Parts: sequence; structure tokens; C-alpha cells
Amino acid sequence: MSDTTPARLHLAVALDGTGWHPASWREPESRPRELFSAAYWARLVTEAELGLIDFVTIEDGLGPQTSRFLEPDDRTDQVRGRLDAVLIASRVAPLTSHIGLVPTVVATHTEPFHISKAVATLDHVSNGRAGLRVQISARPDEAAHFGRRTLPRIEDYDAPVVAELFDEAADHVEVVRRLWDSWEDDAEIRDAATGRFIDRDKLHYIDFEGRHFSVKGPSITPRPPQGQPLVTALAHQTWPYRLVARAADVGYVTPHDAAQARAVVAEIRAEQRAAGRADEPLHIFADLVVLLDDSEAEAVARRDRLDDLAGTPYTGDARVFTGTPAQLADLLQEFQAEGLTGFRLRPAVAGHDLPAITWGLVPELQRRGVFRHAYEARTLRGLLGLPRPANRYAAV
Repeated sequence: MSDTTPARLHLAVALDGTGWHPASWREPESRPRELFSAAYWARLVTEAELGLIDFVTIEDGLGPQTSRFLEPDDRTDQVRGRLDAVLIASRVAPLTSHIGLVPTVVATHTEPFHISKAVATLDHVSNGRAGLRVQISARPDEAAHFGRRTLPRIEDYDAPVVAELFDEAADHVEVVRRLWDSWEDDAEIRDAATGRFIDRDKLHYIDFEGRHFSVKGPSITPRPPQGQPLVTALAHQTWPYRLVARAADVGYVTPHDAAQARAVVAEIRAEQRAAGRADEPLHIFADLVVLLDDSEAEAVARRDRLDDLAGTPYTGDARVFTGTPAQLADLLQEFQAEGLTGFRLRPAVAGHDLPAITWGLVPELQRRGVFRHAYEARTLRGLLGLPRPANRYAAV
């Protein structure tokens, strides 16, 4: 690639209910009566695959959605309730062939052994297209679902308990990764003539002992096709930046302008060096909520209408982009120049803005020479240019 050839970028789509705007469910194309059906999610993911998107993430949680900070609300005018993200991904996997499937998992109250086998199973079902988005929970009401610990009410994410939860999440990921490696690639013999199904010497105890977990292993699920499915995390400040730098293959960040993007990338790269991973590939994606229409005026009018329905202007952790696909392409390239390798787009209204990404943004990026014209790999790691890792327990 010459110095004048623009660098290719990667695109992911974040799926959450009927869309990221709280009034999205009231739009005609949202089909809220179908929200809890398999067909609804299959349509969204297959639409994203038509746009050659690298992967979709699927939101999840351990408590109902809320408009309040870390506590339930009593609203009845917004979507409440979810299907299990890992099970959604497993259901739609056989209906797709290239796009990656990255469900959200909550490390705080979920055993890493369970997550390791669930995502390994998803990788087998999808033939190597699985990942996970690791998330913490600092909500006291969610802790009460399990009765194993209590969490104090916090006023912001600078509280020491949050740092502890991110340290726990890093250990959680380490246990999951070791369990994925606890079976060597050729541990299964499956020779009916000799009666040997497995080579027991190629199953390994992981013997993990840490502050948060004590896990012996091995897993009950053979090593995933990718060896290590994708690990991703959303990060807004130093503690989650360290989680991304220590444990992830992809980090999602939320800059609101190019200068902030440059600063965030620099901080994560410094944390990556401090973690001893400077030579390992690590993608940094920017998250953007998008409202896309044929003209900026149409997009602004639609956003105003949605805000009126919600009763308040929509704001969130990520920048909200309102405009045309060409204008969004300009912004993506501006941000990309600051060291970002991709973007995770959050459709404000899934039924409207996801097709606008597929049929509007993607062709615009293709015309500019910065996005693929066909899937070039069969696995998610392959799409992102990540090598298949060697098994840490296999004899050299």
C-alpha cells in the first residue's frame, strides 16, 4: 500500500433494542411488537451483513434499562426488558456466514467458567465469528439478584469500588482466555476403530489463583475455532482504559472531537505499553450514535421529533451525529487520522439508521477507498487482521 492510499477502516454496529434513542420504539419501522422474537434480531444482523460490517455487538445487562444513574426507574414510556445476548447471537449465527457476533457479558456477577464455554460454543456454532463485550455492573439492585455481595451506592465512576470492579473484570477475562486454551487444538482424536475419543494429555488444568477467582479447569468445551474469540470492552476513563490495554482485542471509546480522540488513543497506547502488550495488536474504535438521512435538515427534523416524543433532548456517553452519510464519512476519516482503527456505530433508530449505514454510508466509504467491497476472511479475527493465537499450554 502506497503512502497516498487511504487506510482501510473497520465498522461495527451496536444493537440495542429498537435503537439507541429512547423514543426509537415509537417509530413505524421499529416493529416493537416483534422486539422479543428471533426473527427481529435475525433481520437486524443479516441487514448489517449486507453492508459487509465487521461485527455487531448486542447489548445486555442484569437489570432493566433505566434513565437514572445506576438505579431503576419507574418509566413506562421506554423499552424495558431484553433477551439474553449470547443466546441471540447463537440463534442468528446459522443464518449468517461472515459477520462477527459479539454479545455483551457482565463479568461482575457471572462466573468466567460459564462465559468461557458459552462464547466458545458460539464460536463453534458460527465457525469462528464469536467475541464478547465484557462489562461491569456497579448497580446495587443488580447485586441483590444474586445475594453474593453488596455494592454501595456510588455517585460517579471515580469511586474506589469501580476500580476494584474493573480489576475483577481483568481477572475474569484472563480466566476465560486460559479456559479457551485448556484444550489443545488436536485434543480430540475421535477414532472409533481404536476407541480413543480424546487425548487426555492435551487437556490442561489452568490452576488460576487470583484475588477474585480460583479456577482449576479445564473447560468442558473444546478450544474455539479462533483459538481465542474476540474480547472487547467499552472505556470512558482511566480504569476501563487499563482494562482495554490489559485484556482486550478491541476497545470502544467515546471522543466528541478529533483532539479528544487523539488524547484517548495516546492514553490507551501508553497503558498498553505499561501492561507489556506493546507488540500485540489492539484496535481502538470510536463509538458514535448516528441519525442518517438524505439531507442534514431531514436528520435534524427526525431527531427533534424523537426528542419531542421522549420529552427531553437525547444525550449519551458518545457523540450524537446527525446528518448525511457523506458527512458521517468525513467525520470518520477525520477521527481515523488521530489513530483510531475503526468505529462502532449505534443506530438511533435501528429500523431506519441501520439500513442507512448499509446502503448509504458503506457505499460512500467504498467510493473513497477506505472500506471493503467483499468479506476477505471467514473468521472475525481474520476480518480484523488479528492472528490466531498459539495455545499457551501446548508443548513447543
